[in-house]
Amino acid sequence: MKTADIAKLYLDYFEKNGHQIVPSASLVSDDPSLMFTVAGMVPFIPYLTGVVPAPHPRIADVQKCIRTNDIEEVGKTARHGTFFQMLGNWSFGDYFKQGAISYAWELLTSSEADGGLGFDEKDLWVTIYETDDEAHDIWAEEIGISPSRIQRLGRADNYWNTGQPGPGGPDSEIFFDRGPRYGADGGPAVDDTRFIEIWNLVFMQDRIENVRGKTEFDIVGSLPQKNIDTGMGLERVAFLKQGVENMYETDQVRPVLDLASELSGKRYGAEHDDDVRFRVIADHVRSSLMLLSDGVTPSNEGRGYILRRLMRRTVRSMRLLGVEEAVFPELFTASRDAMKQTYPELETDWSRISSYAFAEEETFLRTLTAGSTILDTAVDKAKRAGAASLAGDQAFLLHDTYGFPIDLTLEIADEAGLGVDRDGFDSLMKAQRERAKEDARSRKRAIADVGVYSQFRALGETTFTGYDDLETATRVLGVIVDGAPAAAAAEGQTAEVILAETALYAESGGQVADKGTIVGPGYELEVLDVQRPVPGLVSHTVLVTAGEVGVDQPATTIVDAANRRSAQRAHSATHLVHAALRDTLGKGATQAGSLNRAGYLRFDFSWNQALSDATKSEIEEIANGAVANALEVTTRVLPIDEAKAAGATALFGEKYGDRVRMVDIGGPWSRELCGGTHVASSSEIGLISLTSESSVGAANRRIEALVGQDALRALNRERALVAELSGALKTPRDKLVDRVAELSSGLKAAEKKIAQFEQAQLQQRVPELAVKAARIGSIALVAEPVGDVASGDDVRSLVTQVRERFGSEPAIIALAGESNGRPVVVVATNDAARAAGARAGDLVKLASGVLGGGGGGKPDLAQGGGQDAAAIPAALDAVRRAVEAL
Repeated sequence: MKTADIAKLYLDYFEKNGHQIVPSASLVSDDPSLMFTVAGMVPFIPYLTGVVPAPHPRIADVQKCIRTNDIEEVGKTARHGTFFQMLGNWSFGDYFKQGAISYAWELLTSSEADGGLGFDEKDLWVTIYETDDEAHDIWAEEIGISPSRIQRLGRADNYWNTGQPGPGGPDSEIFFDRGPRYGADGGPAVDDTRFIEIWNLVFMQDRIENVRGKTEFDIVGSLPQKNIDTGMGLERVAFLKQGVENMYETDQVRPVLDLASELSGKRYGAEHDDDVRFRVIADHVRSSLMLLSDGVTPSNEGRGYILRRLMRRTVRSMRLLGVEEAVFPELFTASRDAMKQTYPELETDWSRISSYAFAEEETFLRTLTAGSTILDTAVDKAKRAGAASLAGDQAFLLHDTYGFPIDLTLEIADEAGLGVDRDGFDSLMKAQRERAKEDARSRKRAIADVGVYSQFRALGETTFTGYDDLETATRVLGVIVDGAPAAAAAEGQTAEVILAETALYAESGGQVADKGTIVGPGYELEVLDVQRPVPGLVSHTVLVTAGEVGVDQPATTIVDAANRRSAQRAHSATHLVHAALRDTLGKGATQAGSLNRAGYLRFDFSWNQALSDATKSEIEEIANGAVANALEVTTRVLPIDEAKAAGATALFGEKYGDRVRMVDIGGPWSRELCGGTHVASSSEIGLISLTSESSVGAANRRIEALVGQDALRALNRERALVAELSGALKTPRDKLVDRVAELSSGLKAAEKKIAQFEQAQLQQRVPELAVKAARIGSIALVAEPVGDVASGDDVRSLVTQVRERFGSEPAIIALAGESNGRPVVVVATNDAARAAGARAGDLVKLASGVLGGGGGGKPDLAQGGGQDAAAIPAALDAVRRAVEAL
């Protein structure tokens, strides 16, 4: 049974049993404390906790998930995978234990001909929470499973909670017995390798507090609404139904594994370490593909860093299999073809996905080349110094700064007969992880508990009236002060205000929040920010500037009209720039993010090279042509499938429901899914002026532009500057470029002549400095100030020329001058002086210390400086004393 067929069978079964089927949420989690959707229940947390009313009492889905906390175990076991899919059925105050258990058992044990999965009842075991007699009786008496195959386990195994105060409950897990060749008999309590968990049924019924650890907490009461949260691992069911050994050998993963085997010329199943590498490649390519599909792009932080790490581990594994050339074009294509039946967007968005993947591999292959050069230098230096190993900080620098894998460092060092201070490396890695954990904890602490919004969200969604009105009369539903509900907020306080309706736009889709005020009887509020902390609810962060605002008071939201008009001009201009980009570069130039605020737009798009001046001018001309044509801007709310069929484009990272708002500018000329505010006609935008185009990562570019009056003011400033230059240079505007080029050429020629003159002057000083040499023992010492110099290079030139005057006679030359008010000192030695023990680097450090600075260099030539030019005589005296000590 194919993986996609199992998923369809599951959804068909629960749809037949009254469940609403919902699509998978993005791998990028809405939860600000999570990077990714790490479990099937994550998208449903607002419903399970009661913060947001569930849209349907029964829901079923197949959820995409990513877990990277045990990335090092990937490939080593049958159960560890980075990307996986969770089959889930959910009940929000509807059926409970009996229903969940019955549905699970019927689906698992019914024959395939009857729409089930066809597992043999004798191969299934269950575990329950140690005190859950109700679940035991349902399994034993209603389902009829033998009590000998029902095992009671404690909190560590069969009690679910979030790790925070809130909902929790016992669970019941269903296990499949793989047979005696996989381990000892006795059920999952004895061996969870032979008995592998396939389905977990969570009975969310308790309210817990005083959480002290995973198993240390207090059950303080019952939840007002009992919920069912289940999860069945699609990959686990697939490898059992397909009769293979692990998830890596299933139909959605095996094609990449086989292709890696073919490319490397090594056979899967022949050698353990190679097998692990094949599985790592198959897992990481699929995981990277799915992350790219959901809008994550490679970077050096956050989600992008996780993606980059997965892709680089893939490249490294291929190298360990003997393949050093680029392989992503083949591997990612194979993964796409294996997954596209379930996720057709992989094919429709292939141009964007592949551009990021292929560019990342190319970049990392260059990194490996550069890192190898750096490592070779470090190895050579260590061997010359007689060291037995490379320092841990060197290995860490290669890993952290250059992305050079530690195992490659170990391998290359070993080939050179060196070890690596692994303890030092591991210590630095541990410190880095602790810093990352603390940063994550700090972020989590900084995020208010969304549970504070549950009582307000339960009253219904906040109605946004701002598409049509800039003022709306409403009432105050709630006031939040310092993260907790309050009866009122007084003058001078900052608070959050929840309203029944609002004309103020909450930040989303790249458009910043509206500015404005909220007024009511006896109070006035300055709006600092407008956000949607949970779906469907708008929160206004305000400063109480007069009076006191309280719950149930009347309120009127007033939008700053000038700011709104300017912001929506920028937002509509962003749509025009996007359309112009696609018209100029093709559909591969897809939007990767945007920011729109009054008078300004920033637009990120996927593209792997800088735009020429001609291309930028063409984009600007097309966008402004749309402005001049006064294109009508219309909006429609319609089913998402209908909008996509009409050609509407969507922004990555945005979440869309079943019904969406589609914005047309000039009909299909620009058609996007967008919840933002817009002008009524493109002519209202006024002017779009592109100000910059730059790189923001591999295969990602950014355009910035000014819009409307801001664009006009910027152009007026440029016009005034041109007029000023034209007057100063007494040159017509159309001749300014030629005149500036002429002046630049003349300036370069003059600078060259000045440099030649200064060099000649320096050479004239060489004899006079040489004759000032003092004999200290057998060494000739020139230690003299040279006054003002253009730069340290002049002093270096003087020092080396004076040194040449002494031929084979032992000589030390120390000269100090002042450049731009700061002292510079240079010391040179010849072979004979170094044979006598003189080292230029040591002498420069000594002199620089006197000057209040630092310096260094090689034994033959070194340079330094400091802060105190008045100390130059003392610094040169210090050099004389050091030479005397020789």
